[in-house]
Amino acid sequence: MKIDPDLKLQILEKVGIYSSRFSIPEPHVLLTTREVLEMPKEITTGRRTSAHKYYGVSYLQHNLVFINVKKIPDEKTLENTIVHELIHMRFPYLSHGKRFNKLVRRGLHGKTFPSYQKRK
Repeated sequence: MKIDPDLKLQILEKVGIYSSRFSIPEPHVLLTTREVLEMPKEITTGRRTSAHKYYGVSYLQHNLVFINVKKIPDEKTLENTIVHELIHMRFPYLSHGKRFNKLVRRGLHGKTFPSYQKRK
């Protein structure tokens, strides 16, 4: 997909809607690999130079999400990627797998999740 102001607005709106449904703070969203590389290295460490390989990357500790718009082929994949990355933010202890994929599907179908309280 090619990024333009309308697509950027659409992405930010979807991130806002899903963040609200998942009861998480709305993350800062990066849409180009250039934006990832312009971030301080300590924020994007671990997935700085490899981010371009993925549809999306979550930087959990900094409430930051990268959506690789150039790599995403269509709107369905875009929405799936947004939900996928926000599920990482909502359930930081959960790895990819059946349970994770089920949560993504449920999120795409309108499921809301109550606030997550971190244990001290």
